[in-house]
Amino acid sequence: MSFKKKLGLGVASAVLGISLVGGGTFAYFSDTEASENTFAAGTLDLTLDPVEIFNVDNLKPGDYMPRTFQLENSGSLDIAKVLLDTSYTVNDAKGDNGNQDLGEHIEVKFIKNEGHSEHWFDNDEYTVVANKNLKELSQYTPDELAVELEDGGIFWDYKKDGIPAGGADDLRVLIEFVDNGEDQNIFQGDSLELTWEFTAEQEDGERR
Repeated sequence: MSFKKKLGLGVASAVLGISLVGGGTFAYFSDTEASENTFAAGTLDLTLDPVEIFNVDNLKPGDYMPRTFQLENSGSLDIAKVLLDTSYTVNDAKGDNGNQDLGEHIEVKFIKNEGHSEHWFDNDEYTVVANKNLKELSQYTPDELAVELEDGGIFWDYKKDGIPAGGADDLRVLIEFVDNGEDQNIFQGDSLELTWEFTAEQEDGERR
């Protein structure tokens, strides 16, 4: 065999050898672990007891109605605060109210929570946190009213901590058909439908 033929065969063999090495596989150790993650949102569930706080007829100026009711947190998350939104409609029975609004003659007194609710109205010794007629209340935003009521201490057990999950807070109000000492005959036979909407807000997010 000539030198050229031997050299050519040698080169061919070298190239083939490189090809075999380049196309081979290597074994190595390995281990795999999977991370299974769950994110479950909590719930806010505000319960009002009783739902109908006032149902009174045959009212006259000077009548007043003390009531207690309970806000219960039936959810899994703590409630930071409860906002109150007021709206009402007046049924003008005779159509002669003109620019007079019955809501301006219905006054709401929010009473400071002191002690057990069953004794709140045993006597007239109670602290009025806020005193607004229905028209005034309806003009507050829920946030504005919350500032005024919380500063006055309408919440007792949970004034600072809101209402924890599974907890409840008793509130009391006194509504009066104010006798202003003037002629209020235009309101005879009228009725007023009051809606109080309570909205629970969560606490601020935290590191978990």
